[in-house]
Amino acid sequence: MLPTLFAAVLVFLSQPQPVQAGKYDAQFRQFLNNEVVPAARRAGVSQATLDRELAGLTPDTSLPGLVGPGGKGSPPKVNFQAEFRSPARYFRDSQFNSLVPGGRRLMQKHADALVRIEARYGVPKRIILAIWARESGYGGAKIPYDAVRVLATQAFMGQRPDFFQGELIAALKILQNGDVSRRAMKSSWGGAMGQPQFLPSSYLKYAIDFDGDGKRNIWTSEADTMASIAHYLSAHGWQKGRDWGYEVHLPNTISCTREGPDNRQKISGFVGEGVKRVSGRPFPDHELRQAGNILLPAGRYGPAFIATENFYVLKKYNESDTYALFVGHLADRYGSNKGFVGGWKPMQETTRGAVRNLQQRLEGLGHDVGGADGLIGFKTRRSIGKDQEKNGFFATCWVG
Repeated sequence: MLPTLFAAVLVFLSQPQPVQAGKYDAQFRQFLNNEVVPAARRAGVSQATLDRELAGLTPDTSLPGLVGPGGKGSPPKVNFQAEFRSPARYFRDSQFNSLVPGGRRLMQKHADALVRIEARYGVPKRIILAIWARESGYGGAKIPYDAVRVLATQAFMGQRPDFFQGELIAALKILQNGDVSRRAMKSSWGGAMGQPQFLPSSYLKYAIDFDGDGKRNIWTSEADTMASIAHYLSAHGWQKGRDWGYEVHLPNTISCTREGPDNRQKISGFVGEGVKRVSGRPFPDHELRQAGNILLPAGRYGPAFIATENFYVLKKYNESDTYALFVGHLADRYGSNKGFVGGWKPMQETTRGAVRNLQQRLEGLGHDVGGADGLIGFKTRRSIGKDQEKNGFFATCWVG
């Protein structure tokens, strides 16, 4: 009997089994038909494109951060018990040492193209390469998701449904234009596509066909990827001829509470107050006439910088001081692969919850901390410093 039963099981398993419908499949299909299709048609997407790209589409409920149909569920709670990560964690030499050689090789490989891209958009090649490295490891990172499925799922049950519905329609326009096949249109779980990690709306605005093949291909074309990054930065205000910033010695006579882009002044003014570049070289003459501001990612517990307005253009790519500083620092290390001169001093370990409690206390005292979220931006840093000075202490502009 056992062999007969085993054979029967094998026969059963070898037959095609009915596919179980997912919990939200019917509701998802209704969402596509009633909301996405009409909105896409109004935006100029053809019915043929919609039929082709949305046929058989199901939601990917494995994506992180989903809240439920209509975006009406409860968003995942922030783990305020989690360790607060200091900026030093982002600047380990091993990361830069692994990225610098590849960037230098690509700089040589694409020397002619980079000269032309820089001439057209005014963005230095080292900045272009550093963003490319940070976003996708020069295209080596695995970007595995079906962009349309991701965007449709986020529009259906993510935390920003209206935003992602717009991005889904932009993605459908890209497919209708024929720049990329659906199979090749890969994204992150958040819908950012290709080697420069553009959302579809950014692709439509800023992607460039630089290799002249008639397609704006940010998935496999290195030339298109580099030019698209440069175009994005140029369109967001990159100032040609200026650097992103300079590491400096910031004398104790200058309070850390003066940090921030809303406290800009001419760089010559900072020089007059005793600010010096760590390299020992003077600031370039053309920079002295321009505005800059103090940047202290870890208050007095880390390196100090004078940031230019281009630093904040880098933040248009990713709204994070550490991101922009990582890109700027990596760009510098393509030349001389050296770390910051200023060290990261040992810091008191704490949690996001403790930081949030501190922010709430500072808000209660009338300070603008930029929101009590358990993260430390420049508004929180200088608020800490102002409170320290008010209580008779030397301002460090950092927790602890």
